[in-house]
Amino acid sequence: MVAFGVLGPVTAWRDGVELALKGPRHRAVLARLIIARGRVVPVDSLVADLWTVPPDGATSAVRTFVAALRRALEPDRPPRSKPTLLITDGPGYALKATDVDAWRFEQLMAGQPTLEELQDALDWWRGPAYAEYADAPWAHAERSKLAELRLTAIERQAEAQLALGLAAEAVPALDAHVTEHPWREDAWRLLALALYRSDRQGDALAVLRNARTLLIEQLGVDPTPALQRLETDILNQAEHLSPQAAGQVWARATASYDRAVASTARARLESTVGLLRNLAVTGGTGLEAAREHRLAAITAAEELGDPELTARVIGLYDVPAIWTRSDDQEQADAIVAASERALTAATQPAARARLLATVAIDSRGSKSTRALAAAQEAVALARQLEDPALLAFALNSLFMQTFYRAGLAPERDQIGAELITVASRHDLTTYEVLGHLIRMQACSALADFATADTHAAAADDLAARRELPLVAVFTTLYRAMRAGNEAAYQVVDTSSMPGLLADLQQGTPQTEPRNDLLLEAHWCLIAKAAIEQDDQPTMRRALEVLTPAAGQLAAGSGLLNLGPIDEYLHELAAHVENPGPPPT
Repeated sequence: MVAFGVLGPVTAWRDGVELALKGPRHRAVLARLIIARGRVVPVDSLVADLWTVPPDGATSAVRTFVAALRRALEPDRPPRSKPTLLITDGPGYALKATDVDAWRFEQLMAGQPTLEELQDALDWWRGPAYAEYADAPWAHAERSKLAELRLTAIERQAEAQLALGLAAEAVPALDAHVTEHPWREDAWRLLALALYRSDRQGDALAVLRNARTLLIEQLGVDPTPALQRLETDILNQAEHLSPQAAGQVWARATASYDRAVASTARARLESTVGLLRNLAVTGGTGLEAAREHRLAAITAAEELGDPELTARVIGLYDVPAIWTRSDDQEQADAIVAASERALTAATQPAARARLLATVAIDSRGSKSTRALAAAQEAVALARQLEDPALLAFALNSLFMQTFYRAGLAPERDQIGAELITVASRHDLTTYEVLGHLIRMQACSALADFATADTHAAAADDLAARRELPLVAVFTTLYRAMRAGNEAAYQVVDTSSMPGLLADLQQGTPQTEPRNDLLLEAHWCLIAKAAIEQDDQPTMRRALEVLTPAAGQLAAGSGLLNLGPIDEYLHELAAHVENPGPPPT
């Protein structure tokens, strides 16, 4: 099966593998035939479209291009047999394509797509439609039509997010949208409404003032009455703009969804994961429910035999993760295995980045070099795609893999700082909180408690405004550590996070500890026990492991502080026989 892509550079895939289409004129012929939608394009028209001044032999050249395309599209076709995809018909050629990304996009937009379908369809875009033929007259109408449809899709996506109560998630894409297309008044309206419903009334009013200025000064038109009314309604905090109204829309929309979407539809799986993602950050029973149903959704997707659906179901669950022990290791291993299977069929860079990030996050605490490489590749792909939400997810995965040796607190502090910058700029609140928690932990290891205190307070402030109760578990335990108040550990509810609870209850490890937030602390406990028992091999191993963390505190978890690591290093050096040069 050959699929064609024109939402970006013109390309073709056979069974998910990109085909070599040779030079730009070969692809131009293919693009011109795709635009014809199965109709015959005469050779003379192809010549006129490919050259402003056709050279001698232009007709023969077109035939050569067609022959090369046929070899690429149907490599297994027996010699002298008739082609079935790129056919000759009378005076020209026709492409009998059935799978073209632009056609699928148009078909989707002609209906009533769900939020998940819109998000998926927008991911099909790899750049401007027919990207390399921006100046070709024969591509102009098609490019304009598709560009307009894409802008409409972005606005419909925002409308769907607002209807589902996901106002904050709608803001980044709308902000970029109005910056690039300031004449689209409906986009300004949606952005202002999304900001208002995200408790950012001042920003919403500023957006409307900016819209008025741009429309009047650059386009010479006044804002529509609808845009003017919205500004008045925001100033008056009109009831119909409130989240309660959005909640009513939610109830009506979900009821309509149940009626319209069959219980066996694939869209239900993607919708389920979207709900689980939001449920997970509510804490308590919400987190437990999300954990319970996540693997079931992945398993159901795999059973349908649809690799692309499986990749989306896995990658949609981009819930920020801060603790480095899985709450359910068996489930985490199953999710990693499913992600690796999905990667074998994933070709879209965004889908691959999400799967790689999932591998790294759900391999937390392991000693897997594969997990670290997956995180690094996910970050690289996200940077290339310039997708802030994807970059935040990938940075989270990289954070989870920065425990392969002791002393990496400075690297984690840098990741936290970048997360805060990216998330605050693009209104990714949960990742902004994650960045503050990471810096709180890292600064604890670096003995910079003044900065750690600042980040703990910032995390609490954001959590209070966005109803993220799990954050208080970490900041409360951090303050208990700072105060040396052991009693405070007993009153923090960690029941919904068994991984964290297991780490808090663990004493001195009996085997080499996991690569996680307690790495340095556990090795300090091991070192102390080994010194008491005069266990030379273990002392030498502890000295080797802890040396890269010289100058830091055994407090990288932000929950437990076992003091300066240098004290353990000097004591180990004093007891190890033939220790070599002492640590600095």
